[in-house]
Amino acid sequence: MITLPLAYLLSGGWLHIGPPYIYIDIDPVLLHLGPLAIRWYGLMYVVAILVGLWVIKGYTTRKGIDQDMVYRILWWCIAAGLIGGRLYFVIQQPNLVDGYLMQPQRILATWEGGMAFYGAIFLVIPTLIWRARVERINPLVLIDAGVLFGAAGQIFGRIGNLINGDIIGYPSTLPWSTVYQNPNSWACFDPSTCNVPVQPAAGYELLVNLVVLGLMLYLAHRVRRPGILMLVYLFSYTISQFLIFFTRANDIVSFLGINAGLKQAQWTSLVVFIFLLPLTYWVLRHSKPVPDGEVAATYGIPQKPKAALETRVLTEDTSKVPAEAEESTDDALTKRADTAADEPSSTFSSEIAEDPATGEKPVNPEQMTAAESPTATEGESSTEADKNEAINDLPAVPQNKRNQEKV
Repeated sequence: MITLPLAYLLSGGWLHIGPPYIYIDIDPVLLHLGPLAIRWYGLMYVVAILVGLWVIKGYTTRKGIDQDMVYRILWWCIAAGLIGGRLYFVIQQPNLVDGYLMQPQRILATWEGGMAFYGAIFLVIPTLIWRARVERINPLVLIDAGVLFGAAGQIFGRIGNLINGDIIGYPSTLPWSTVYQNPNSWACFDPSTCNVPVQPAAGYELLVNLVVLGLMLYLAHRVRRPGILMLVYLFSYTISQFLIFFTRANDIVSFLGINAGLKQAQWTSLVVFIFLLPLTYWVLRHSKPVPDGEVAATYGIPQKPKAALETRVLTEDTSKVPAEAEESTDDALTKRADTAADEPSSTFSSEIAEDPATGEKPVNPEQMTAAESPTATEGESSTEADKNEAINDLPAVPQNKRNQEKV
């Protein structure tokens, strides 16, 4: 077998490109850390997420979606993608009852292989719509960012498929056919596909993903109508899946009693394609181009009235001040009353001593009535009476107000 020396050296002996085929000798397990196995496929998922975030950063910034919001939405979408992709794979298996429903722990055994990307799409898009409503942004703008993220990340997922050998095409003699040689490869679990040249179905999907990503990046800088990137991605994915699965060695199934020699993913592609036709009409009719100078994420989406919210908060804060001031005033008055009761009068003592010359106690002038006062006159008495009567005629002052006036 003739190999290309450069490719052989760069791959560490894992990849042999030479006549007549492409030979892959890669262990799906990258390294072992005790009982933990680090797999190439899992590493590709991490790389896909990081690259996807890098690709959409400029797009989300232009559309008015800040990075904090991106990360708040990201974790929900990762969970939805993993759950949806795994569940959709499980329900397609011919041994669904015996292999999974009777052994539910196998549903979580993703290390055994099996993720269906259609399932991720079916669960992630509703998740994006829900998060868009929570964040008060246009759902179509957020979905456009989501499919751009998916188109970039999907490339690395296909690299993981090529390494795993879990996407197998029909036997082929084409010069670009792949031959899996590593005994731990998924292809070698079946002797009929181990060391046998097969169609590189995962490689075909990888090339399609690169073309679709390039097209979407081009449109992302030129299209102002939200939802167009979503339609381009979904149409591209459904059409490519329908065609590529003619090269994949998957089981042929019937749908609604119709046996047309199609696989499960092809039936799904047909259903999704039919659904996309009215969706396209709805997007073109209801999604309007965003005018220059407007923020695409919030354009046409009602936002919370910030001014009214701030006024309400200030009103609630100031409404607490009178009550707190009244409590402080009452406390101060109580303390002053207690202090006055404990301390003797600064002018007269509580016990007035007798006069040693006469043997009589001096009279406190403040305790003398107007009649007893030696300087009191009839006019003064009537004046004091008039004052008292006028004071009694005044309206009563609330107790708390009197307390505040005393303070």
